[in-house]
Amino acid sequence: MGDLGQIFKAYDVRGVIPDTLDAGIARAIGAAFARVVEADGIVVAHDMRPSSPELARAFAEGAASQGADVVMAGLASTDLLYFASGRLDLPGAMFTASHNPAQYNGIKMCRAGAAPISSDTGLDEIRRLAEEGVPAHDGPAGTITERDLLADYAAHLRSLVDLSGIRPLKVVVDAGNGMGGYTVPAVLGDQVLDPLPLDIVPMYFELDGTFPNHPANPMDPDNIVDLQARVRETGADIGLAFDGDADRCFVVDERGEPVSPSAITALVSVQELAKEPGATIIHNLITSSAVPEIVREHGGNPVRTRVGHSFIKATMAETGAIFGGEHSAHYYFRDFWRADTGMLAAMHVLGVLGGQDRSLSEITAEYARYAASGEINSEVADQAGRSAAVEAAYAGRDDVTIDHLDGLTVSFADGSWFNLRASNTEPLLRLNVEAPDPATMAKLRDDVLAIVRA
Repeated sequence: MGDLGQIFKAYDVRGVIPDTLDAGIARAIGAAFARVVEADGIVVAHDMRPSSPELARAFAEGAASQGADVVMAGLASTDLLYFASGRLDLPGAMFTASHNPAQYNGIKMCRAGAAPISSDTGLDEIRRLAEEGVPAHDGPAGTITERDLLADYAAHLRSLVDLSGIRPLKVVVDAGNGMGGYTVPAVLGDQVLDPLPLDIVPMYFELDGTFPNHPANPMDPDNIVDLQARVRETGADIGLAFDGDADRCFVVDERGEPVSPSAITALVSVQELAKEPGATIIHNLITSSAVPEIVREHGGNPVRTRVGHSFIKATMAETGAIFGGEHSAHYYFRDFWRADTGMLAAMHVLGVLGGQDRSLSEITAEYARYAASGEINSEVADQAGRSAAVEAAYAGRDDVTIDHLDGLTVSFADGSWFNLRASNTEPLLRLNVEAPDPATMAKLRDDVLAIVRA
């Protein structure tokens, strides 16, 4: 098969169609996956990209050639695939390139119960086997059957957050031509279940893997401009934006202003702690300091972790945490097999908003306590050298503590902090800064960037 190093990443497979990823490669990876996870059965799903059905089918054929019975779940969001893996107790594979442009595709894989697979827990072995050629299976081939799990997924989410009794809300949803256009009508609409008190204003619900309206990456402020305008035009109570594979959800308030994922993490934490007092909540080290503060104020136990879903899921398993949140709008729930689901986070927000008369901006104001820079990327050839220079500039000060949980974190006595960490895949240093007020944040940000970009 040759070197697959350029498409195997730390947590998934990502390539360009057909240059680095095609049906033959997908078939080889499917066979390797079935052998590594030693499963009698697996479940496979795919997003709306033009290349996804063929790749998913080839992967299934590869897995079946190794004796695995394959359940083809068809069109799905990534969290629907995690649901399928959890509910059916099968390893799973999701064909998606998330928010990447149309020419990309990829595979997110998990073990049974939606347990993560990363480079050091099976992905490297899958790559090696696919490259070398998977030995022939000694026994009959597996079967391939189709199964629609959308209604079961919707019912499971509704069992976790009951929205039937909330006040009526007008909700603008921008699916970005991604899989939210498939899952939102089922979960929040009346496509498969009874209607909820939600007036859904749909934007770009047509499934189109060429992304004709805007890239399906709501992290980029340019990509939520349409949503913000529509919220204001329609007098909506809230706006939701999903990424391409609909596992992440971004929220804007009734003014059309973005609500930070840290504020959403705090809001959901308060809801979960009300159900289970004293529970553990996971937050990555780039979420706002407001998150652990609010968790403690509500009697919870905040645990800080590295960035990345495999670290969060592993820490959730170790600690029995009920919920975890990331600055990137990934939200993880113990009751969803510790997997991330933007839809469930959105339902929690709708439940809070619809359970009282205050506006979303009023509700979330109490969760936004600090000024944050957002993530700032700098292209740097010598990442380690620039990081060391930044550390040297702050080391030895009385008002500073330094840790290396994930990159470099420098914390100050006044509550300010910054984190500088290298990208796994690009020559970038990523800077996040937070401080008690905008002026302090801006000065700290500019001081650090001056050293990074020197």
